Amino acid sequence: MESSEGAARVLVVAYRTAATQPLLDAVRERAQRGKPTFTLLVPNAAPGLHKVVDPEDQGGGQAESVIERALPALSDAAGAPVEGIVGSTDPIAAIEDAINLRGFDEVIISTLPTKISHWLKLDLPSKVTGMGLPVTTVTPQD
Repeated sequence: MESSEGAARVLVVAYRTAATQPLLDAVRERAQRGKPTFTLLVPNAAPGLHKVVDPEDQGGGQAESVIERALPALSDAAGAPVEGIVGSTDPIAAIEDAINLRGFDEVIISTLPTKISHWLKLDLPSKVTGMGLPVTTVTPQD
């Protein structure tokens, strides 16, 4: 799929795996198939009790740090600058918001290994597929 400008817009969703080799390899491989534009979405993790009390009131400090560390490597893998955005604490809501507000053509979700991935326990890849976009899931070996 491609936008009206011609280049596919790919949403990359990651947190702790934002600069890992499996994700960089997936971005590099996707970039070789048509020069898409990439945007890194990092859901804003709420620490400790804030997960229950007021997760949406958290600043984007940790997520911004993840973006700052990951963008140089992702941009190198993409062969072009990658934009970074902070999303909601709820990864599903963050992805929905990004798709609805910015209009992406496909999604790459990078998770922790299967045994410890909260996103896989939430069945995040299937839920995003249900939003009507192709999804690639990148998971490091357990």
